[in-house]
Amino acid sequence: MKVKYKHNWWSFIGDMGMERKLLLVFLVIITLPLSVISVISFKSYTQSIQGNTVAYSEKLIDQMMDGVDDYIEDMKRISSMPAYVNDIKQNLIRSNRYYAQKKLTEGDADRSSVAPGDFDLLLSIQRGIEGNISFINNIKRGTNSVYIFDAYGNGYYSAKDGGVRLDLDQSYKFWSQQVKDSSGEALLFGTQAYTTNLQSTRYAYTVVRKIVDGLWNPIGLIAVEANVSNLEFQVAELDEVTHGKSLIVDEAGKVIYDSDQKLLTMDISHTSLFRSAKGAAGSFYDTVSGKERLNIYSSSSKTNWKVIISIPVDELTRDVKLTRNATLAATLIIIVLALIISIILSFALTKPLTQMIQLMKKVQNGDLDVNFRVKRRDEIGLLGHQFNRMLARIRQLIQDIYRIEEQKKEAELHALQSQINPHFIYNTLESIRMTAEINDDVEAADMISILGKLLRYSTSDLSGQTTMKQELMYVRNYVELLGCRYPGRFALQIDVPRELDDYSIIKLVFQPIIENAAYHGLDDSKEHMHLSISCEITEHKLLFHIRDDGCGMDRATLDKLNDNLKRETPPKKSINGGIGMKNVHQRVQLNYGAAYGIEVFSEPGVGTDVILSLPLPGPQASMPERERRNLL
Repeated sequence: MKVKYKHNWWSFIGDMGMERKLLLVFLVIITLPLSVISVISFKSYTQSIQGNTVAYSEKLIDQMMDGVDDYIEDMKRISSMPAYVNDIKQNLIRSNRYYAQKKLTEGDADRSSVAPGDFDLLLSIQRGIEGNISFINNIKRGTNSVYIFDAYGNGYYSAKDGGVRLDLDQSYKFWSQQVKDSSGEALLFGTQAYTTNLQSTRYAYTVVRKIVDGLWNPIGLIAVEANVSNLEFQVAELDEVTHGKSLIVDEAGKVIYDSDQKLLTMDISHTSLFRSAKGAAGSFYDTVSGKERLNIYSSSSKTNWKVIISIPVDELTRDVKLTRNATLAATLIIIVLALIISIILSFALTKPLTQMIQLMKKVQNGDLDVNFRVKRRDEIGLLGHQFNRMLARIRQLIQDIYRIEEQKKEAELHALQSQINPHFIYNTLESIRMTAEINDDVEAADMISILGKLLRYSTSDLSGQTTMKQELMYVRNYVELLGCRYPGRFALQIDVPRELDDYSIIKLVFQPIIENAAYHGLDDSKEHMHLSISCEITEHKLLFHIRDDGCGMDRATLDKLNDNLKRETPPKKSINGGIGMKNVHQRVQLNYGAAYGIEVFSEPGVGTDVILSLPLPGPQASMPERERRNLL
């Protein structure tokens, strides 16, 4: 049913009048570029806005993180103040001494009870420490609480808003466990939730540091705590500028702060949002609840906290959509005007097109001597000029087909006339004669047998087909006979898959290349010459590498050889009378097509690699001569 509908649709267009067809063409030519330009402009503008947003947002994030880093650095400096206040250190030492003595006298009994005589001492210690804590707490804006503990976990604190942790014992155990291996440096802990003595839940991040005496012995611990509300103003300002939502997480994926304050202290390390924010800074897209977002992130090198801003793409493209709608309106107006102009032009073009149709019918009937009279330089004149050029090209192609057939016959004739190098046959027969005189005729018989095989194979019709196995056997026989003339000078290695034994191939494609390597590439400074034939099976071709380690060629000689292979001149005999590589190249192209043939790579002193490309096994590789002629 679908095929029938498609056929009717094309039939409808085919049955349209010439004026309507031209009108349709004009509409397509005008509408398509305008539509493409509109789409490209929209995408380009969108990408530009998004790119500028990413760069600007990263800059805002960096500025915000610089402020947060400075605030945390101030907290760290505040945490170091007990080391410089002797009053705090002396009172901590007194507190440690008191509770150490109490532990010795009372053991593991309840240490919360205070003897009447000790009350004044403890009150003096508390006032000495907490008085200094109040001073420390007023140094930095936004620091809500400062806690100082002695070595036995007894806490002294001061909070601006009166909200003190109810879980001081658990917090002290956690902090002391984390800093026990530190050497006095400040450690930053991310946002934690806690309940105050006012029965309210608060969130704060904390800087914790050991307190040491003059001999670097630990005498206590200080925790400087800041409420996450200190981040609220900076994050709100960032969200207002970017129209997005911000999220601050530590390197483990725990949320420090978020714009909606719904994810505080949560672990989001398993979410795709956190996993996608790889590296120190960058951006990526994701989709949440069916809405696409642009996520921009950047990290602090001091705290390793990462800020992630999620901006809805709709917010970014709001102005772009207005531009797009204006562009669409302008496009529609232009199309309407173009329609009116196209109607006028279509009538003006009908008459010369009808004349061209009549000429085409003559060409269809076999008359190639027609010619379209070009009167104007408009589109019809250009079309008529191209029509005349097309006919001239067709006539030229017909002549080229005849010329190619003549070249093929001439190439095959040259190959038949010079299949075996006469000089090689003379020297080989002389070697056989001398070997027969020296030996008992066994080796001479073998040499004569090999030569007979070569002659029988090479004197057959070159236009016929053979198998890969027979062609490679011919090469082996040739190199073996070559070794009789030059004992020990040549070593042949063939690495062709056995699956290609029955591959159909034209005769004498490898031997001329091997012969060319033996006569022109032999390096007298090397004791042996290694020849090899290997096959590389690619997606579209079979590539046969015929390599030698002879003297090679310089760049000028190599370029000249490859240029000569590409020229369409008739093949010539090789210097020694054999079949040249150009002959092989042209016979391969004549039989398999212009996509195949020979290409040579060489390096002086290293050797030469001749790559012969042939079709993959299949019906193309054995196409009958009559079918190839019909295709031509």
